[in-house]
Amino acid sequence: MSFQDWFKLFQEQILHTSLIEWLAVGFGVAEVLLAKKNSIWLYPTGIISVLLWMFLLLGVKLYAEVLLNVYYLAMSIYGWFIWKKRKLDGENQVSWSGNKELTIAVLISIVGFGVLYLVLRHYTDSDVPLFDAFVSSTAWAGMWLLAKRKIENWIFLNISNIVAIPLLFHKKLPLMACLTTFLFIVAIFGFFEWKKIIDKNRLSIA
Repeated sequence: MSFQDWFKLFQEQILHTSLIEWLAVGFGVAEVLLAKKNSIWLYPTGIISVLLWMFLLLGVKLYAEVLLNVYYLAMSIYGWFIWKKRKLDGENQVSWSGNKELTIAVLISIVGFGVLYLVLRHYTDSDVPLFDAFVSSTAWAGMWLLAKRKIENWIFLNISNIVAIPLLFHKKLPLMACLTTFLFIVAIFGFFEWKKIIDKNRLSIA
């Protein structure tokens, strides 16, 4: 498809976007901006967004993305609890991952990819099992690190985003692709903002 065709498709989708999709986009944007600001309110906002996206993704047969959002829901509840507990305990809110956390994140990505790919390839009618599995498994790792308030969550989430963007265009979902592009950009700023928090905490301790 030419750029003109994509632009026309984008215009058509904007005109025919349902209220549910607009709400999902709005809450998704709010969630990542709150995460960038290191605000615990990212979790209730994210839970609403996740439930809306699950409904929408089922309609376009992105089954791994649906499973990803089920995981997002569980991790949002878990992360909300952990962030609240750490705030009450007075612990530092952001930190770099240790070897253990990074190892777990990589294992989540690799094992998750293998399992999702096999399920999508053999038990669903997905036409993009490889890319769908990759997007979901790397995002799983990113969400786990986000719940732990580890700065590397932004890296894993953007590895997922950079593959998700062309995948969503392929699925003729330009609005979701544009949202994911926005999230990709915000995640870059989020990484550096969290790094400033870490450096500030380190200086205050010193």
